[in-house]
Amino acid sequence: MELDGEETLRGLRPNFDILKKIPVRGVMVTAESDSPEYDFVSRFFAPTLGVDEDPVTGSAHCCLGPYWARRLGRFELVGYQASKRGGVVRVRVGEDSDRVKIGGEAVTVLRGELLGS
Repeated sequence: MELDGEETLRGLRPNFDILKKIPVRGVMVTAESDSPEYDFVSRFFAPTLGVDEDPVTGSAHCCLGPYWARRLGRFELVGYQASKRGGVVRVRVGEDSDRVKIGGEAVTVLRGELLGS
């Protein structure tokens, strides 16, 4: 869902109990950035998956990239996910394909080891 501006997006205070009732994986909201550093800003809410607000969502940017590429007429974009932690996602949309490449810094939240049988 595209909002009327970055201030509106940053000011959202979703009712997660209501969002949980919508039968979707998540709800992404976006707006054109007010900052020259970024092309667009976004937030992603997925309370049905147990994540009220995802800090930075690569899969959402695979959808947002083509959307903003069409709107702004460019294939390389920089998005900012305006969650509490926040994060920058670089997006490159293929001119002649349906491929979207994303890049950015990652934060390790869990380490583990799989044991074979």
